[in-house]
Amino acid sequence: MTENDEDSESSHDQQSSDVEPPPDGGLKAWTQAVMGHLVVFNTWGYIVTFGVFQAYYESTLGVSASAISWVGSVQVFLIFFVGAFSGRALDAGFFHPVFCVGVLLQLVGVFMTSLSKRYWQLFLAQGICTGLGSGLQFCPVMSLVATYFSGRRVFALAFCLVESGTGGMLLPSLVKALLPSIGFGWTVRVLGFVMLRASIPAILLFQTRLPPRKAGALIEWSAFRGPTYVLFCLGMFLNFWALYFAFYYIGAFARDVLGLTFSDSDNLIIVTNGAGIVGRLIPAYLADLKYRPLNTIIPLTLAASVMMFCWAAVHSTAGLYVFAVLYGIFSNGVQGLWPSTLSSLTPDLSKTGVRMGMGFTIVSFACLTGPPLGGALIARADGYIGAQIWGGLAFLLGALILVAARVIKTGSKVKAKV
Repeated sequence: MTENDEDSESSHDQQSSDVEPPPDGGLKAWTQAVMGHLVVFNTWGYIVTFGVFQAYYESTLGVSASAISWVGSVQVFLIFFVGAFSGRALDAGFFHPVFCVGVLLQLVGVFMTSLSKRYWQLFLAQGICTGLGSGLQFCPVMSLVATYFSGRRVFALAFCLVESGTGGMLLPSLVKALLPSIGFGWTVRVLGFVMLRASIPAILLFQTRLPPRKAGALIEWSAFRGPTYVLFCLGMFLNFWALYFAFYYIGAFARDVLGLTFSDSDNLIIVTNGAGIVGRLIPAYLADLKYRPLNTIIPLTLAASVMMFCWAAVHSTAGLYVFAVLYGIFSNGVQGLWPSTLSSLTPDLSKTGVRMGMGFTIVSFACLTGPPLGGALIARADGYIGAQIWGGLAFLLGALILVAARVIKTGSKVKAKV
């Protein structure tokens, strides 16, 4: 089956159903987007805060940086890997039970982290328990929001994802302010109470729009017969392989190479996350307005590659702040457009959950291995240059594969909007 045949079959399935087209706006649709906004604050906002915890754990646990980064990597791995299962739950009509279990697991993980004293305890609580809870929430929520929009889908999903930048500023700022005065345990508990407050309206206001699709396997094998989908997932695997390395290690680089204090290095993490607000909204707006998601995400990955190579030439605090801002914009742009681009490659809305879950699962292994690999390269070379070059090459190869996916999708039509 060719990709065009697959698209025709999917379109026929969609047309043959009695489901009304997405409202693409209105109070109910934007309410779902706002609730998705809160969920991303709790999930990705907490995850991208790990750079602050990485620095703290290195100074208190006596464990290698590479080992500590496994805690953060497992969180990202699970938020994507669990997507194959939780995404299918939306299609099958089990959104609310799965989402509520995810909220419970996430909060249990956060509060158990506050009680943890050893590495293995942190790995189980902050890595596995919180990661599982986040995974049960994120993919179903993104898929649900996508079903309410068509022409504005890219911007709606980016609006949800921009909250990772807000959370990535607020939560590290809380850690930085509270940790010296009330200690690690109560600092993490405060984060837990903030996340609990954000979860309550989401539990009450989320509403599914499409009827359950009882038939269908956990994996939609026909998707892998479409070369555009396959190449897109492969390219994004390489992009995510390198993406979180800088988020986890920019603070350590500031201390190890430039001699900045713990407090000053935390500011860089906040700046990187804060720049993501711009990086998620503006590219999404341009993708919706004119260029479409795949056309927009390709130059962002190329720019992220350039920034990783430029990082190797940074030798001053001012230069590192410039890198933090620019990399934060480009890398968050890649993250923000990734779900909407994946969704745009799924013409049949009834298959949105399972196909997004499949894509999330593929990149989960990149997120699991990328930061620890970067940490191992730092330890092996006793410096950052090897890891920085690896990150730049991974982004570059990922961008080239996305270009190949676009060529297969559109042929020689340079101005095609896809």
